[in-house]
Amino acid sequence: MTSLLPAAPQWTLTAVPYGTADARALTRALHQEQLATYSTADDPETTDSAEFDAPHGRFLVARLGDGPALACGGWRTLGPSAAEIKRMYVAPAARGQGLGRRILAALERDLLGRGHTEVLLETGVHNSAALALYAACGYAPVHSYVPGRNPDINRALKKSVLRRARY
Repeated sequence: MTSLLPAAPQWTLTAVPYGTADARALTRALHQEQLATYSTADDPETTDSAEFDAPHGRFLVARLGDGPALACGGWRTLGPSAAEIKRMYVAPAARGQGLGRRILAALERDLLGRGHTEVLLETGVHNSAALALYAACGYAPVHSYVPGRNPDINRALKKSVLRRARY
């Protein structure tokens, strides 16, 4: 496992394989929240762990000290110039501390050096905190890039990453 810069003095972000117990527990919790809100969601268990392996991706978990992993997020390559942010999640107990913003910034820094010039992501229409975060970080709405998505549920967003992201 590769440790990245601390997200804040007490939080650490660590790159882990997507198939680890911490990553799976957090993505399952995300999945349960999505099901409770929308009655439908992509099953994170069907995602191949290799999609988040370097150099074509990265998956991060955040923890407070030696405590349990409380947040996660990853990126994977979509094409020669595009990457996708996936599985961004902060456990309810850790929300409101800017952790999602720190994970997003770390993911963007990581993918910048890999030749990507745009980042795409999806979130749910009712996820107002995520929508506000992504808008504040420079993401703009686009038409869905995933076939068959329900526009009453999903919001696709895109950001150019030609220069270093600032938060």
